[in-house]
This record gives sequence, structure tokens and C-alpha cells, in this order.
Amino acid sequence: MRLATAEQMRELDWQAIQDRQIPSIDLMERAAEGVTEAALSLLPDRPGKCRAAVFCGAGNNGGDGIAAARMLFLAGVKVRAFLVGRYDRLTPDSLEMTGRLSECGVELEPFDPDSDDQRRWTMTAQVCVDAVFGVGLSRDVAPDSAFAAAIQWMNDSPAGIVAADIASGVDADTGAIRGCAVRADRTVTFSLTKIGQLVGDGALLSGEVTVWDIGIPAELIRSVPCRTFSLETEAVRCALPRRRPDGHKGTFGKVLIVGGAVGYTGAPYLTASAAVGSGCGLVYLGVPEAIWPVEAAKCVSAMPFPLPDRDGKLCAAALPEIRKKLSGCDVLALGPGLGRSFQTERLVRELLEETEKPVVLDADGINALEGHIDVLDRRRGRVTILTPHDGEFARLGGDLSGGDRAETARRFAVDHGCTLVLKGHRTLIAAPAGTVLVNTTGNSGLAKGGSGDVLTGVIASLLAQGASPVWAAACGVWLHGRAGDLAAEELTAYAMTPEDVIREMPQAFRELGVRN
Repeated sequence: MRLATAEQMRELDWQAIQDRQIPSIDLMERAAEGVTEAALSLLPDRPGKCRAAVFCGAGNNGGDGIAAARMLFLAGVKVRAFLVGRYDRLTPDSLEMTGRLSECGVELEPFDPDSDDQRRWTMTAQVCVDAVFGVGLSRDVAPDSAFAAAIQWMNDSPAGIVAADIASGVDADTGAIRGCAVRADRTVTFSLTKIGQLVGDGALLSGEVTVWDIGIPAELIRSVPCRTFSLETEAVRCALPRRRPDGHKGTFGKVLIVGGAVGYTGAPYLTASAAVGSGCGLVYLGVPEAIWPVEAAKCVSAMPFPLPDRDGKLCAAALPEIRKKLSGCDVLALGPGLGRSFQTERLVRELLEETEKPVVLDADGINALEGHIDVLDRRRGRVTILTPHDGEFARLGGDLSGGDRAETARRFAVDHGCTLVLKGHRTLIAAPAGTVLVNTTGNSGLAKGGSGDVLTGVIASLLAQGASPVWAAACGVWLHGRAGDLAAEELTAYAMTPEDVIREMPQAFRELGVRN
């Protein structure tokens, strides 16, 4: 699904109104219909017994709310509409909607943060409509303002909240909270989903997001040049590598995993198990000799082998054996449980410099690039997939302080010619061409040690089976998250483990239509 910026939506509205001569008041009416339908869906079967509090700004988003107040009234709901802002700043369309509301016998009331009567109405309403700000919010909501008070009232009310286009206070491009923000149960967004509704805090505050057709021609919407997309099931299904019925072990790829250290025996095992469990034909696991007996006992389907180590971590003497094994493999997964030492980090950088094979770099493999981002830059033109969490990303030089995760991930992938999997709530997959995919599967049960190791194994497996780098990463993230959701449904997010995620992987594949 395509995700748009606030500027793109302003341009789209302008084209519809100016170029296609669609009356703006008609667009507003259709927007209000979507908001009204969502509000009614939150009410009991007898709306005549229900109250609605509609909070409207002075802009066109407020006009959507004013029109929705009229429609709710005509549906039998007891409605009060509050203007949060100045009457003399109402847009022409909002003024028109105010007149239509007045003709029904309902007046647009100035919002008074000190009014006990207005507050009582809000606290006893069954539904609140948030139409205070639209996607054009460009500054923080002042904490002592009437706007902040209206947002707080809605959040304090036990009523269900429907946001018109976007939850007020959420930045449409980044999902950041601009001072304070509404916690919506449902958001009815117009024409295209906004980036900020799927990333950052906006993903938590938007509730169920519905895209509503307000009458802008489909060809105009299709012409919007989006660079950010949500990762949908159908796209994953289409991108998943197909399995030849007459294939053999070599057909389905060979992955070499290099990792592990004394004290970190679980990580390489999880990566290997996930690679096998997601379809890879042959999985080799190179680990320090000190922990090889442990891995040999645990791994049944993967093939562990010992490598020279020093103090339980891989050392420079391991490089020749790794080169030899990698020459017969398709993909290198580097870093799970590797630990940090001077020799280990130098080993990582030498491997990255010399190998032409695709690399999935995780954990301490990523940390080995701290202060050495030039090594990554010299791999431009070769396939490198990085899977950092925020802390590892910061050690690579990534700066998330601006609050725009999607744009920061995009810039990093483009600047360094890699595929970036920026892990977290709503993991992002950024391609070197500038496209960003937003994943919507997964839950807090994945926030446990070992989950990232499983993800690395799935991505490396799909890459070895023939998926493109971006889609190996994207499909891997989606499958990992979906298997995590299935594990949470059965075991709860509290009790699920990374091993449970691997066990649920078959069902995640089945949901994509994989049967044999």
C-alpha cells in the first residue's frame, strides 16, 4: 500500500480542485460521510440514545468535522460541535458547513476549556470526533493552549474516538507527536494512507486506519510518486521464491553462518535453525572451536564446524577456513553471537572487503563497522543487508534524533548502497534505490534476545533461494513478524520465545498460500 506525505496530499487536493474542477465542498462532504460511518460503527444499535462530541478546528479538517456533526445529527445522534479556534479563521468551506449545521438546529459552539458543561458532555459522550488538525500541522501544540485542552478532553473521555484524516497532533510525515496528540480508536484517512500513521508514535495513536474515497479521480491518486509503502501480504506472497518440484539441496541455496562465542551459543543455533526452517537447502555454521561441541549437539539439520579461536572468540586464523567454506556457498550470514574483540572485528572487516558473495550482517558483525563505515561503502555494487536495532544503527553513524525514521533509513541505504533493515516497532526495510517498506506484522513478544538471530536466518535463507536483496529482507521481516504474532496468539507475548517463532514459521508460510 502506497504511503503519502502531507505535501503530496496538498498537491493532490489542489490538482483535483483546480485541474479537474471538482468542487472542494463536495470533497468535504464525502470526507464527512466516511467519518460519520466510522463514528456510527462505534455506537450501539440505537444511536438516538447516544451522544457525540465533535471537536473542529478552523481549517478544512474542521469543516470535515462540522459536516460530520450534521450527518450524525440527521442519523439521530445527540450532537454538540465545538470550534477549537477562532470563528473569523474558518475557511470558506468550513463556514458553508457551519451554515448547513445551523439549518439543522445545531450551532457550532466556541470551545471553552473552562466550561464544566462542555466537559461533562464530552465525558458522557459515546463517541468523539477529532477534526482539530489535518495533515498540515507544522508546529508543536502549545501545552497551555485550547488545542491541547481539547486533545486532553478527548483522551480523558471514555468515548470511542474517530480521527478525521489523521489524529490531531501526529506529524503526517514522521509519526512524531507534535507536543500532544489524540489517541484515536479509528482514523478515517482520505485518498491515501499517510506515512505518519504507520511509523513512530503515529502507528500507536491512529488506531484502525481506513482509507476513504472522497472522489478524487483514481488516475490522479495513482500519479502520486510515493517512495514509502506498507508491506502487505499479497506483495510478500508474490515475492516469495518459488520452489521447483524437481529441486534438490543445491537448488534451494547454501548459507554459511559465521558467529558464536563463549557465552553466546544460542544466537548461531537460532540463526541456523531459522535458515533451515525457512527453506534453505544447506546451512553451514562456523563457530569458535571452544563452543563447537555445544553447537554440534544442538544442531540436527544444520552442519556446524569448528574454527580457530582465541579466548572463546573467532580470531584471524579462522579466515582461511571461512574463505574455503564460503567459496561453495551462496550467502554469508555474519555476526550472530560473535562477540567483540580486536581480532574478531578485524576478521569481519576483512571478510566484508574481500567477498563478492551477498552478506547479511547482524549484531556484532554490524558493531565491527563502528568507525569503519568506509568498509561498507566499498561494498557498493555488492549485496549487503544490515539488520541493526537503534543502538547498532547509531554505532554505524545513523542519527535518529530528528524523529523521522523512514527518511533516515532511506538516506542511509542510498548513501551507503546497502539494504537496511531498521528493526523496532514497525521495522523499516530501506533499499539503495530509495524505496522504504514499512512492516506491520510483529508484537512486543519479539523484543527478546534471540529474535534478531532468527530474523537473520530467515533473510539469509530467502536470499540464498533466489529472492532479490530487498524482497529477501522484506519477506523475512514479514514472515518473522507474522510467526511472532501466531506465537503470541497461542502463548502470549510474555511467554513466547524465539524458538516458538521458528515453530510457527510453517503456519506463516501457509498463510501465504504455500502448501507443498
